[in-house]
Amino acid sequence: MRTGVFLFGGVEFPDAGAGPPAPTDRRYSSKEVWRATEQIIDAGVVCDRLGFDSYWLTEHHFQYEGYEVIPNGILVGTILAERTEQIRIGMAFNIVPQWHPLRLAEDFATMHNVSGGRGILGVGRGTVPREAETLGTKIGSFDNPDKAAADELNRKQFDEAMEVILRALNNDTFSFHGEVYDFPPAGIPDRGGFVTELSLVPRPLYPYEIWQAITSPPTLEQVPRCGWGGVFWNNHHSFVKMRWEKFAEIYAAEHGRELDRGEHRLLVLNVRVGDSHEDAVASVRDGHDEFWKFLGPYGWSKGYMGPDGKPAKPGLIPTLEQSIDQKMCLVGRAEDVAETINWYDEQIGLENLLLFPAMPGDPYEEVEEHLHRIAEEVLPLLPSS
Repeated sequence: MRTGVFLFGGVEFPDAGAGPPAPTDRRYSSKEVWRATEQIIDAGVVCDRLGFDSYWLTEHHFQYEGYEVIPNGILVGTILAERTEQIRIGMAFNIVPQWHPLRLAEDFATMHNVSGGRGILGVGRGTVPREAETLGTKIGSFDNPDKAAADELNRKQFDEAMEVILRALNNDTFSFHGEVYDFPPAGIPDRGGFVTELSLVPRPLYPYEIWQAITSPPTLEQVPRCGWGGVFWNNHHSFVKMRWEKFAEIYAAEHGRELDRGEHRLLVLNVRVGDSHEDAVASVRDGHDEFWKFLGPYGWSKGYMGPDGKPAKPGLIPTLEQSIDQKMCLVGRAEDVAETINWYDEQIGLENLLLFPAMPGDPYEEVEEHLHRIAEEVLPLLPSS
């Protein structure tokens, strides 16, 4: 079991919780944001020393509220690569439609090579209209009434961009002429001729993995057909099992071979370890409630199970008790957390596990202590950790 750590990477704040202030009422200075960036890098160094397999950053923009302050996980990951020895560095996720695809390919290849092949290419379509519409795409959310049209545009951009990225990374020369992207455009003069093909510089010197977040039925169909890894997060445990198995069925039909248990699939679990169940609950409650105050409007709770046994209705703001009951948030003593992870392993097979150990506002000193507890008390209780 490869076990990694994923942090949103935000500013410390003492007033996390379900009540006020509203997310948009917070505002942090450039100095506070940069201090958080340094702490995020420091946490990655700690994870490397503790022996975690991977450390994942995330891409977000314009979040003056202080929730997620890393706009370029590849750039920060390159800094981290220079300060670490063996930990793999991933992005959960690079928001592909918000990038120029060739710049994303160049930047990833650079980080991957600098790290000696430790880069993980995580890709996603995005969740936040504030970012998407400013950076050249659209995305559907509960804040955006034109969800269907936005989703259609976003998927078309994503699909073409990924084709461009893969051609660029995997071939000495390439071209692409689609509805959204045209590389190289016709008629570019160059030294007495015209440019008809391009070459990415640099290209990866090492093999690399691609992982995509699976948050919708179309994505569940697409990712295994592409042969990439699928990332599952914030889903009721029965939904995880159903989608985990569906992924394997689609992969086998497309590629002509059965996946091993857990192969090409990664489960993300929110975790909080305490001396007792009560201590762990008390320490995570405010951060959990802040997490959903922030993300509920973007539809992240659609993986919860409603009272009728079907996916929850849009806009659910779950309680901590719901998150624990649905096995999305593992809270308790180290033995309790390990027991539930091992239960998941028995149910679906966990080859790849990503732990989310810090909630919005958590002090980084406490995050570091928690990372130590996970590495020293939980991981030894897991198979092959």
